[in-house]
Amino acid sequence: MRDWIAHRRGTLIALAVLVVAVLGFAAIHKLTAEIRLSEVRAAFAALGWPELSASIALTVVSYIALTFYDTIALRVIGHPLPWRTAAVASFTSYTISHNLGLAMLTGGSARYRVYSRAGLDEAAVARVVLIAGVTFWAGVITVACLSMALHPGMLPVVRWTMPPLLERSIGIAIPLAMLAIVLRYRRGGAIGLFGWRLPLPDARQALALVLVSTVDLAAASAALFVLLPGASPDLYPVLFLGYAVAIVVALISHVPGGLGVFEAVIIATMPQNNATILAALLAYRIIYYVAPLILAAVLLAFHEGRQWRRRDRTAGQERRGTDPLAIALPLAPLLLGVLVFMCGAMLLVSGALPAAPGRMDVLASVLPLPISEMAHVAASLVGVMLLFVALGLYRRLDGAFWAARLLLVTGTLLSIAKGLDYEEATVLVLTAAALQWTRAAFYRRTRLTAEPLSPEWLVGVGAAIGLSVLIGFFAYRHVGYSSDLWWRFETDANASRFLRTSLAVGLLLIGAAIWRLFAAAPVPMVHDELPRDVAEAALAHADRTDAMLAFTGDKRFLVSDSGDAFLMYQVKGASWIVIGDPIGPAEAWSELLWAIRARADAAQGRLLLYQIGLRIVPIAIEMGLKLVKYGEEATVELEGFTLDTPDMRSVRKASRVAERAGAEFAVVPAAEMPAIMPELHAISDWWLADKNHAEKRFSVGRFEPGYMAKFDCAVVRIEGRIVAFANVWGTPNKQELSVDLMRHAESMPQGGMDFLFTRLMLWGHEHGYRTFSLGMAPLSGIDARRLSPTWSKVAAFLFRHGERFYGFAGLRAYKEKFRPNWTPRYIASPGGTSLLRGLIDLQALVSR
Repeated sequence: MRDWIAHRRGTLIALAVLVVAVLGFAAIHKLTAEIRLSEVRAAFAALGWPELSASIALTVVSYIALTFYDTIALRVIGHPLPWRTAAVASFTSYTISHNLGLAMLTGGSARYRVYSRAGLDEAAVARVVLIAGVTFWAGVITVACLSMALHPGMLPVVRWTMPPLLERSIGIAIPLAMLAIVLRYRRGGAIGLFGWRLPLPDARQALALVLVSTVDLAAASAALFVLLPGASPDLYPVLFLGYAVAIVVALISHVPGGLGVFEAVIIATMPQNNATILAALLAYRIIYYVAPLILAAVLLAFHEGRQWRRRDRTAGQERRGTDPLAIALPLAPLLLGVLVFMCGAMLLVSGALPAAPGRMDVLASVLPLPISEMAHVAASLVGVMLLFVALGLYRRLDGAFWAARLLLVTGTLLSIAKGLDYEEATVLVLTAAALQWTRAAFYRRTRLTAEPLSPEWLVGVGAAIGLSVLIGFFAYRHVGYSSDLWWRFETDANASRFLRTSLAVGLLLIGAAIWRLFAAAPVPMVHDELPRDVAEAALAHADRTDAMLAFTGDKRFLVSDSGDAFLMYQVKGASWIVIGDPIGPAEAWSELLWAIRARADAAQGRLLLYQIGLRIVPIAIEMGLKLVKYGEEATVELEGFTLDTPDMRSVRKASRVAERAGAEFAVVPAAEMPAIMPELHAISDWWLADKNHAEKRFSVGRFEPGYMAKFDCAVVRIEGRIVAFANVWGTPNKQELSVDLMRHAESMPQGGMDFLFTRLMLWGHEHGYRTFSLGMAPLSGIDARRLSPTWSKVAAFLFRHGERFYGFAGLRAYKEKFRPNWTPRYIASPGGTSLLRGLIDLQALVSR
């Protein structure tokens, strides 16, 4: 049962939130059953500027107080930052969590984006989030309990009234118990909480946190209280306690913004007229929730747009300085996505409400009624599409940017056309302006922009669909419309079939548009040519022979700004696959890897680092990639290499068998390769046919005369005829020697490949090479235990039992004969299914 719940935790949480939201709306429906919309409108219109101004001022005080949660928490954990930086983190995180719910997740994500760029690691950010969250909850509970102690019997929602003495006792006992728990489990200035060692504040910090919590809750609740016209000051303790209960219920429910739940609790606890309370709650949600979100989105959009333009002017040079808003750049797409989602919800809610009195009369004098009616429906459709587009903005998709901007402008016009809703139009225009200003932030390519549909094609499709609809309405214009037409399934129900078909066509068009909006732009399979000067400069620093894969002609290259380093990669499907470590000075590796990650991110691709060494592991971890062990590489030390040892008995015996058969070893220089190419070609063709293999690519070379002629070639001859060969890779600094293609003829004697390897190792030692690489043993050296991850268990199982598919264990055993040193190699990829999907694309790339 625990496993079942763990695998479906996200779905269960979503269902629970949905159930709570439905219950909240049902409670509001019941509590407001006797309220008319006209009464709420009248109460809302009665709110004057003094009340609204006081509420806005108190909201400002509350949000300022919220910033000090983070400021003090940063000091508690020993990482103090300037107040402006903490203010940006707290303001953006609280505006997001207030409107989206799931405060630890949404607010924590926003804080991490700011604080990680200010130098804090994940653990420090988590502690700040936890301290701020615990302090907020402790403040809510403490203030609520003290309110119970000072003003017992103030909650009319509770049918059973506790005796005042008992209520006062509970109100005093709970804060004392919380203090006792802190003092009891305090160990060295820290407390264990949810598996974390959480630093505890000193006396001054604790007092400051209590004061901040008190000011925050008092100002936030007072911002609602001043919106209640004619409310007696004696009623404030009731509202304060009801507000605290509503906040607790809303946070526990995780309903976005506590929508419905918060309002239901407040209406139930307040003794005033429900229409007045509902109007005050509506104004409060706009002032305390929506307005700060719009302000945060506009401010961050402005600073992000300015930062992008500054980057353009400085040709890619970073000039962030110490501006806390500059380090919060990645937050703007998130906030704009939330804002666009709320714009869509606003259009839907507006479509469900009647137009403001008097405006339709004014509009009727300008526009025909059918146009206003169509605008009303179209505005709701735009709202639905904005809900979907918001996710694309969060993912920084350029197609979502274009679609959102078009929909916002369209929604602005429709808001005016459907009822002169200039308030909605103003919000939509501001959102569209913020999007336009941050256009460069939405850089991830989609099919909508990479493969735009031609205007001629769009006009043709529109004309065909429009003609079909026009003909349908003409054919059935004498049929009286009713809702029953949609559900009539009869032989002569032609009008019904026309309506259903038109709806299906519309839904299909919307589905196709959304697919093109979110689908990643295709990346064509191209092969680059590595500039000769870059190759020479980079290879001078290479200490691994797999750098020679740069000459196979089937890769792309990313070159460092200094021009002396590069990495090799290729794109297959959505996978951006980098093979091996970057080539060149190690100082340029981080730059190259972050650059390829940025390219993959811009193309909505997943990055896969294949066969990387230990020196890449720290960079991969910093990039947020998950590491798995792929296998081990066998390397033989050539210094003092000899066959005359007991360990090399089997290799020595196999080599002597080949020698007695007349085998002779030679290394043919690259300049002499054209002379023996036909003979090698015949051997390669026979070997491929005998093994029923096709040429591989990407991770190995292939027999192609131009490629083979770039390297020396080790050959085994018998009576002057070549019976085996292997092209030789060697680093310019003579750090490593190895082979790529190894193929033999039918007449190769037994022990021929052992003979070739041993003679080449001896030849490498004579020519000053330090090591000889025998290549990879895939899935080798991976230990699978009960608590090992799934990859390790699968890899170990395939290594032990997968001989019929690939000789994993046999390959390891063969290389072990040469007594090599084994070095681990890794694969790095994003989490989830990205590793499996990346390996599938890699196999397709290698075996194409």
